[in-house]
Amino acid sequence: MASAAVKSKFYKWHRVLGLIALIPVIFWTLSGLSHPFMSNWFRPSIAEEVFKPVPQSQMKPVLSIQQVMDKNSITAIRNFGLVNFNHNTYYQVLDKDSVYNYYSANDAILLKDGDRLYATYLARYFTQDSTSKIKNIDYQTTFDGQYQPINHLLPVWKISFDRPDGMDIYIETSQSRMGTFNNNTRKVFLWLFEQFHTWQFLADIGGDTFRNVVLLIIMTVMLFALISGLTVYGLMWKKFKSITQKRKENGSEDKRIVHRYHRQIGIIVSFVMFTFVISGAFHLAVKLHNTETPKPDYGQVIDRKQLAISNLQLPIADSLAKRVATVSFSGNTYYQVTDNKKRISYFNTLTGKEQINGDEDYARFLSTYYHTVQDPDKFYGRVKVSQVKQFDNEYGFINKRLPVERVSYADGSNWYIETTSSKLATKVAGIDRAEGLSFIFLHKYFGMTWAGKNIRDIVSMLAALGVLVVSLFGLASFVKNK
Repeated sequence: MASAAVKSKFYKWHRVLGLIALIPVIFWTLSGLSHPFMSNWFRPSIAEEVFKPVPQSQMKPVLSIQQVMDKNSITAIRNFGLVNFNHNTYYQVLDKDSVYNYYSANDAILLKDGDRLYATYLARYFTQDSTSKIKNIDYQTTFDGQYQPINHLLPVWKISFDRPDGMDIYIETSQSRMGTFNNNTRKVFLWLFEQFHTWQFLADIGGDTFRNVVLLIIMTVMLFALISGLTVYGLMWKKFKSITQKRKENGSEDKRIVHRYHRQIGIIVSFVMFTFVISGAFHLAVKLHNTETPKPDYGQVIDRKQLAISNLQLPIADSLAKRVATVSFSGNTYYQVTDNKKRISYFNTLTGKEQINGDEDYARFLSTYYHTVQDPDKFYGRVKVSQVKQFDNEYGFINKRLPVERVSYADGSNWYIETTSSKLATKVAGIDRAEGLSFIFLHKYFGMTWAGKNIRDIVSMLAALGVLVVSLFGLASFVKNK
């Protein structure tokens, strides 16, 4: 049997560790309880979540991109596209300085503030609000408290409507899509979650690494508080049982009811606490481990001389073409054509010849570019490329971008490339995959998805509430002992 001194020491350490972890637990559980309201039940609704561009046959461009460039003395561009808004069709041209300019597809005249106007048009399209005044328009190149890194897309325009609900729409004009949308209620929930769950105030003080280190220390304290509490119960359960039996036999008042509830509820929710702590700590540890600076987005400059074939004379029906752009890789330049079924074709801009499996080739090229370290033993080998058209457990909806090409390497890593924007959507290696799965199943309860989102959110809230209750009973027990 364990000695009284050992039992006393475990009990003392449990109380100390529990008190240290108390405030963080309250912060995390309360903010965790608010998350389903923010992401599900009180999430604002919007009329349209996906923009549906009209085919090129309805845009009816008169001029080719070459004619537009020549009329405006443009010798090189980074990319271009065709957009239709406010009853006009424009060439959306990304110039060498990475600024979007809009030229009429009928007369090549520059549209002043074209990107701002297109962002406003898209914001009104998504909200189906053509009457409310625009309160503010900001060009955003970084994430912040209301437009967080989970939204992934940058740069974006923030369009703020002058409405009672304070609606803000974030627009990525380059792909004609929405980053996210927030009303006043969601903004409050976002602030609460950012301050009390992710502890942004620590990052404001000392940066992300400082925050993650502090949170990992607190998670470690919580883990030891949990282990010490279970150990105390294991060492002293016979004593607790004996005291309860004597009290019942004597019919005396239960003066330690708070302590008893703390122990009983603690045993019930101990597994839940363990899953929260382990997944949270693992999440933070991986963040601290992934210190590699990512490469800047792939950039290209395409000379006018490379565009020999007109973009209006490609071997694909205008009624099928939803988007036409240009990409340059492996010494060649191609028209990148997305059709109405999201199939992506590549046509050489000098010869007009189609590049078979062009999207796979471009994905391989971009994946090679985004690798910061190319270890011959791991990087090279059999590479498999497959298109991903819907989200799954590894490539979740938080990544925003679809469709993407998954480039799979011999070492088990997967690199997800959005070829239409030439960007790396995400990469998943061994430790990242394990962390991602642990977080969505142990922390966010995705294992309950089969029961529906509402049931999953209720279960996760009950779990968080159980942790909060046992912590408050622990505090009450400490106060009662004083």
